[in-house]
Amino acid sequence: MISRDFLKAGHTPTLFAAFLYFDLSFMVWVILGPLGVAIAKDFGLDPAQKGLMVAIPVLAGALLRLVNGVLVDRIGPKKTGMIGQLIVLGGLALAWTLGVHNYHQVLALGVVLGVAGASFAVALPLASRWYPQEHQGLALGIAGAGNSGTALAALFAPMLAKTFGWQNVIGLAAIPLALAFVVYMLLAKDAPEQPAPKKLAEYLDVLKVPDAWWLMLLYGVTFGGFVGLASSLTIYFNAEYGLDPVIAGFFTAACVFAGSFIRPVGGALADRHGGVRTLSIVYALAALGLGVASFKLPSHWIALAVLMFSMLALGAGNGAVFQLAPQRFRKEIGVMTGLIGMTGGIGGFYLASTLGLAKKLTGDYQVGFLGFAALALFALLALHGLKARWRAVWPTLHGDAAPVRV
Repeated sequence: MISRDFLKAGHTPTLFAAFLYFDLSFMVWVILGPLGVAIAKDFGLDPAQKGLMVAIPVLAGALLRLVNGVLVDRIGPKKTGMIGQLIVLGGLALAWTLGVHNYHQVLALGVVLGVAGASFAVALPLASRWYPQEHQGLALGIAGAGNSGTALAALFAPMLAKTFGWQNVIGLAAIPLALAFVVYMLLAKDAPEQPAPKKLAEYLDVLKVPDAWWLMLLYGVTFGGFVGLASSLTIYFNAEYGLDPVIAGFFTAACVFAGSFIRPVGGALADRHGGVRTLSIVYALAALGLGVASFKLPSHWIALAVLMFSMLALGAGNGAVFQLAPQRFRKEIGVMTGLIGMTGGIGGFYLASTLGLAKKLTGDYQVGFLGFAALALFALLALHGLKARWRAVWPTLHGDAAPVRV
């Protein structure tokens, strides 16, 4: 999958730095989910409060991605990433030093963790600008495989919380993040060609283009489903099947690893077969998996298999969307990454919060799962209506001979 041409085409140290920064930032972004059972026990939270607790970092990260997208185009991705990492490190250190004493302080911490989630809008342009059009899917798939950081949180946070207490996990999380910051400083490098800064209002001109909204919707489903599940599954497996938080974390990690490491595969498939064709299959499979998951399955093993299947589909879709975006918005990829990432985070906020609300109001998670399955079907229908125009128009947009595969 990784050819010699690919290795020669870009800047491998920057690609690695982008992946590591993204990976460990995502680890701390969703850490309240794996710690959710312990936090809920300490503060006596109901299902809706637990859902909101894990959804707040997702929403904050979504909104801040737009800010990062603009900063990337104005001051460059490397500086933007440095600023974000320092804010998160400072926030984690402060929360650990002063302590988190009530539910409202947990939500406030969630807002700070949202800065880590906004790393998406930095890491992807940092990598993207080094690679030509024919390698965008794979390059952004590799950088975007930093989604796997959510699995690290699910894998280690419940175990560490059981040994040291969940508040100390907040401080421990700063250690790998600090190491990633050092690697980033040493290896990351902005690409030679950077777009000229624009007036702030000009960055939002892309919102006048319907294709921008469609790409935002498509990613709102794929990434929204991925991060919404990554944030919620530890609580889900604990509540629905009575699994110990550590075991529930292992199950969540398995789902997240599946969705994370298939992202480059989704990007590579989109490079070869086209993003529209790849996404059409993705949405059909995701809708099927989430629909089946909406029924309380007879065992946690079957539930794990169905949710891993769903995460595989959603993860491949994440890579495929970002094979399409640079082809349509080559010169605006920084702000478009921020906008697309923002709606992806909003999709995750919607899923995480509605799962918790559905559990509180109806006693199970079915309505939350079915609502998101319906969004996947809507995205599938939208793609069917868009594909003919995209394939006819996009190859003519940039006035050069760069290959376009829609």
